[in-house]
Amino acid sequence: MGAASAPSCGAPPGVDQSATRPASPRTQMACDKEQQLMQHWLHITPRASRTTHARASNSFRPTPKPVGLPPELVTSMAVIRTLSKVAKQACGCRPLAVAVRSISFSPRQVTSDASFHSVSFSETDHPKVLITGGLGQLGVGLAKLLRKQFGKNNVILSDIRKPSSSVFHSGPFIYSDILDYKNLREIVVNNRITWLVHYSALLSAVGEANVALARSVNITGLHNILDIAAEHGLRLFVPSTIGAFGPTSPRNPTPDLCVQRPRTIYGVSKVHAELMGEYYHHRYSLDFRCLRYPGIISADSMPGGGTTDYAVQIFHDALKTGKFECFLRPDTRLPMMYIDDCLRATLEVLEAPADTLSMRTYNINAMSFSPEELVRELRKHMPELEVSYNVDPVRQAIADSWPMDFDDSNAKRDWAWKHDYDLPEMVQTMLNFLSGDTRMAHAN
Repeated sequence: MGAASAPSCGAPPGVDQSATRPASPRTQMACDKEQQLMQHWLHITPRASRTTHARASNSFRPTPKPVGLPPELVTSMAVIRTLSKVAKQACGCRPLAVAVRSISFSPRQVTSDASFHSVSFSETDHPKVLITGGLGQLGVGLAKLLRKQFGKNNVILSDIRKPSSSVFHSGPFIYSDILDYKNLREIVVNNRITWLVHYSALLSAVGEANVALARSVNITGLHNILDIAAEHGLRLFVPSTIGAFGPTSPRNPTPDLCVQRPRTIYGVSKVHAELMGEYYHHRYSLDFRCLRYPGIISADSMPGGGTTDYAVQIFHDALKTGKFECFLRPDTRLPMMYIDDCLRATLEVLEAPADTLSMRTYNINAMSFSPEELVRELRKHMPELEVSYNVDPVRQAIADSWPMDFDDSNAKRDWAWKHDYDLPEMVQTMLNFLSGDTRMAHAN
């Protein structure tokens, strides 16, 4: 808020009012009327009219424009100073500070649908959530869950890719590049974000193929997110992974706190995220929350290049061709989780009272299995399934450095975590979901 001078009757500034001669009733009434007229004029007259009036006034004296102020504000302040001078000459008045509303603006506005900024009163008590990397395996599913919980307009998906028609029309979506700090900050401010879910990342195998890009997205992008979340007091969720552990970590089971020496840029960046988040929590009181996800199995999206993605690809190939070639050894055991459990765990840790959290990063688990165990369960439904093994040495080395099983006892104790899907339930659910899609595709 700025301030400008307007007249007020009484003694001139710096003079003891008791020592001055009081104005006559007529003079006082004239002065009071002058104040009322000027205040009324300022209240009802549009800015453009005031500017025109000021320029036409013989008593208007141009004043240097203060650097950095919008032209409209400079003109309004000049008009008020002129009126103050006229009133002071007429009745010996002293200045009175009058609030002038400054104009806030942003160099780049986020374009969106009209309903994007319109939130009903029933939704205002809910958090306003931004999901980065929202078009990945987890973002769309989490947005759907959070919109059911908090309202459609309170959850904004963002990504650098163009969304499908169904995603675009399901709720607010905007372009967001996590490497563009200014763009991110503007999105948070313009949309009054209170929770930020940071899903943007390059996964394990993809990251190894392009280390420079993985370092930029997974580390530099994270720094932008941390700074913005700390500056604006956001609740920040950043997922971690089984890949945050290495060959020197205990593997069966792997506890929350132990040696972490990952051998991939993906794992290194996730350890970095865990430690930076905890540092910002202790240093800046950032409400940072993190879950180490196991391998996530979902029918909603195609595999994205992760080492555990064989457990998704096998369902697609089995239903389409009846054959599957696995890139891991048949005995490679890894912790896994069906996506519904993963999304529910994310919501539960986001909603958990801060005083119940004894740590900022938790393991969560549901089941652990190997490719041969998954094939055995699948063949109960598809006895003719043919499976072969063509081991990829890069992804096999990654899997051999990861946990075989997660110890998630702290999550169970602190916020009552409990999974719903075991291996048989997960296989049945995936087949039911994908079989329906396959029948629909054949019909079309």
